[in-house]
Amino acid sequence: MLISSALSAVNPLDAGSLLAAFGALGIAVVMFAETGLLVGFFLPGDSLLFTAGLLCTTGAHSGPHLDLAQVLAAAVVGALTGAQVGFLIGRRGGRALLARSRSKHLHQGAVRAEEILDRYGHGKAVVLARFVPVVRTVLNPLAGALGVNVRTFTLWQVVGGLVWTVGLVLAGYALGSSIPNVDHYLLPIIAVVVAVSLAPLVLEVLRSRRQAGAR
Repeated sequence: MLISSALSAVNPLDAGSLLAAFGALGIAVVMFAETGLLVGFFLPGDSLLFTAGLLCTTGAHSGPHLDLAQVLAAAVVGALTGAQVGFLIGRRGGRALLARSRSKHLHQGAVRAEEILDRYGHGKAVVLARFVPVVRTVLNPLAGALGVNVRTFTLWQVVGGLVWTVGLVLAGYALGSSIPNVDHYLLPIIAVVVAVSLAPLVLEVLRSRRQAGAR
């Protein structure tokens, strides 16, 4: 009864609620679900990583205290294994997996993921997708369904996963270490984090358009 009531009190869309309830273990589970399972497309990956880094600081927030090494390990393991499992699921299930879903956001993400794969090539697309919500969920199984080379996918998903997870956790840790009570300003800060996480894709799109216009 206590476990079920605790679970019912957790808001899966709220990074703070997830971290307070499950700590580093929750980070690993969310990273795995968001990057490996299509049902995890709604989970708050960016805000979870940033908030977790912030909660690793001492005295700069009112939430639970987390261990930085545990958070980094959980984030990396969850994100890397999740992406690889998603790729293998795509290899086996193909597009039929997406066809079963009725989620409009999921199908839109699949379209964007395929556009990124076609436009930037497999390696760059796998890295860029890590920074785009929903796209990072569907690109991994989509890459498997499209027959992307396993070695190519594995190499670049590891590179993208490390940059994404470690970068956001350390960004939250750095900000929490320098600003007292930074959690009071968490919502606007997370909005900025999400905007910044989209910057690599936006810059790549602008660069591609300039190159296309110069031809």
